[in-house]
Amino acid sequence: MRSSVDGWGSGLLGVIIFSGSLPATRVAVADFSPLFLTSARAVIAALLGGGLLMLLRQARPRRADVLSLAIVSIGVVIGFPLLTALALQHITSAYSIVFIGLLPLATAIFGVLRGGERPKPLFWLFSCLGSATVIVFAVSNGGSGSLTGDLLMIAAIILCGLGYAEGGKLSRRLGGWQVISWALVLSAPMMLVLTIMTLPASWEGIGAPAWLSLAYVSVLSMLVGFVFWYRGLALGGIAGVGQLQLLQPFFGLALAGLLLGEPVAWTMIAATALIVLCVAFARKFT
Repeated sequence: MRSSVDGWGSGLLGVIIFSGSLPATRVAVADFSPLFLTSARAVIAALLGGGLLMLLRQARPRRADVLSLAIVSIGVVIGFPLLTALALQHITSAYSIVFIGLLPLATAIFGVLRGGERPKPLFWLFSCLGSATVIVFAVSNGGSGSLTGDLLMIAAIILCGLGYAEGGKLSRRLGGWQVISWALVLSAPMMLVLTIMTLPASWEGIGAPAWLSLAYVSVLSMLVGFVFWYRGLALGGIAGVGQLQLLQPFFGLALAGLLLGEPVAWTMIAATALIVLCVAFARKFT
């Protein structure tokens, strides 16, 4: 019971930190290219994570762990940041945040496929209802989104769910911060080359908000948030704790409205509320 409570507490802290990721990305892509933003945040986080691994003298992962770490890298270090940055050139951060409602279902599916978890049948019913709500919202809200942005967000969610589940499984043995740190180190050489290739032609037009946003997604979204998130998944279960992601739209919509001044339509709030209600029931049958 104590382990489960700790897991849900850690997971909630991770979700709160992740809630600022999409608004911060939206600000950053105004001055940085999506490729540079994706690679630069990974390199910065890799330097910090690699430094921690060396400072605390962590043992190297087993050879058998390399594939899992590569999956984590593809999912949460490269795939999700890059695809969301591209999507946010077509849609607002407030609109994109509602797609986070698909993450619990994606994470739960990969938790079954990669983590060996077996939620009860009613869990899938309510998870699918929540996801269906997101899809209906996206399709019916053509004025706020675009097909390109929607498809990029859906692809980002699939890769992110895979990365979450794989990292959660591996964290049971290696530890949460170790998993994301090793995944960052593994991807660092490629990300460093990409950073150099996509350097801005001029630094003069880049404002303070973009630099602050880069710092947020590099340190908090790419490293600190995963320390709590992977610990939560490892202690509380991938499918169960993964449902906390349904709180992320609430936090994210609030940030998008307060910090960016983006319009938050009542339909967004209604859709998010319905999704959270579905997942609250789903959690009972995890």
